[in-house]
Amino acid sequence: MAKKYLIETFGCQMNVHDSERLAGLLEQAGYEPTDDERDADVVVINTCSVREHAEEKLYTRLGELRVLEEETGRRPLVAVAGCVAQQEGAALVRKTNGHVIDVVLGTQRLKMLPMLVQQATGTRRRGDRFRLLRDSAWSVIDVAPWDDMGFPLGVARRGDPVKAYVTIIEGCNDYCAFCVVPYTRGHERMRPKADILAEVRQAAETGRREIQLLGQIVNHYQAPDDPRCDFATLLEAVHEVPGVERIRFASPHPRHTGARLIEAVRDLPKVCKHLHLPVQSGSTRVLQAMRRRHSREDYLDLVARIRAAIPNVALSTDMIVGFPGETREDFDETLSLVEAVQYHSIFSFKYSARPNTLASKRMPDDVSEEEKTARIVALQARQREIQTRLYVQAVGRTVEVLVDAVSRRRDGEMSGRTTGNTVVNFPIPACGSDSESRIAAPDSGAWLGRTVPVTIWRAGPNSLWGEVAGVPAVARAEAGVGLA
Repeated sequence: MAKKYLIETFGCQMNVHDSERLAGLLEQAGYEPTDDERDADVVVINTCSVREHAEEKLYTRLGELRVLEEETGRRPLVAVAGCVAQQEGAALVRKTNGHVIDVVLGTQRLKMLPMLVQQATGTRRRGDRFRLLRDSAWSVIDVAPWDDMGFPLGVARRGDPVKAYVTIIEGCNDYCAFCVVPYTRGHERMRPKADILAEVRQAAETGRREIQLLGQIVNHYQAPDDPRCDFATLLEAVHEVPGVERIRFASPHPRHTGARLIEAVRDLPKVCKHLHLPVQSGSTRVLQAMRRRHSREDYLDLVARIRAAIPNVALSTDMIVGFPGETREDFDETLSLVEAVQYHSIFSFKYSARPNTLASKRMPDDVSEEEKTARIVALQARQREIQTRLYVQAVGRTVEVLVDAVSRRRDGEMSGRTTGNTVVNFPIPACGSDSESRIAAPDSGAWLGRTVPVTIWRAGPNSLWGEVAGVPAVARAEAGVGLA
């Protein structure tokens, strides 16, 4: 019988795509996927260290695997990959309080996973059981830096039937004071344009309708194999790939968002009218301490230029509260910036010191936990009001929705996103009509990957509800929609 693997992913979209690659490598090596940890011969935990609690999840998960071993007498080989693995290296094994880690795999060594698993399997066979459980010397560790970004085309086992992640940049050179990415992902490295387009074409040929280009500062892209190709030019090239219906990217840096990128988002129909522009704070003083290299005024000027060029654009951002030295006045400036910009969504976080960063070394974490909590609650409440107001404005409109999921909350309901990245839920229409919008049967799988017009009839703070335009909907009470 083939051995089985289980991959668990914490963190960002890039980690999700890394896990897709790791899955493909293991399957090439003869492993089969499983969702049951009791059947797994190999468990890979792909970690994140951007936020403090992501590390805590790793240690909790390792403890659960140890309990599972005590209950079943069976222990899978455990590999820890991702940013925590890169950050801690051999120290990770020593810090896990006796929980077993067989393989530690850095962010730049993904292709080595099958070989390291094989090596660790041989070590376990030769080793003494008691020592294996307690001696870090038995772990196989590879966190060496490696500049090669190449990856075998088609190996990634993509988990999403509708969208495909495509990495275009790895690493970062900016060294913002709070950010651990340069220390875990390494310095900035660009993938060749030819490799990117080959992966996009392969994804489109396998039915992926949406391409999401990924990079720590995605709009800093400059093709190493084509000096004329900047990020806007790359968007133009991806736009021409047959089968691609939508293009998204994450995350651009405000200071690299110039006229050419704004024009590309405006003029290329397949590029979604959504920009994620991480600002981190509304206070120029705090931004300077963060080493963000833009001021509040710079950011608001950029937003004004974007809205003038793309009036229907949806904006989102990242925000940190409680950064060292942040006063109440600084936080008030964050609230006022949020009010001024009118974001469609915000990812907000309480500051936590990350290893090796400038802030952790030189700046006292002097905002109390209670104050951080109060500030993030206030920020999220303000954003909820703004989002609700913006979403209510969509009621009565018909929007194009790329269907990407079956509803997890209600039977007979599908979910998708607008070009502005707003989630829209709708019931599967009744069948039996010759309408072009209908399909032969109310099969949820048949709707995935379709772009359909949906008329919005209800708005919440985080999503919209509607029905396929021009098609009589299933009775709303029967479909379970329209309920709070």
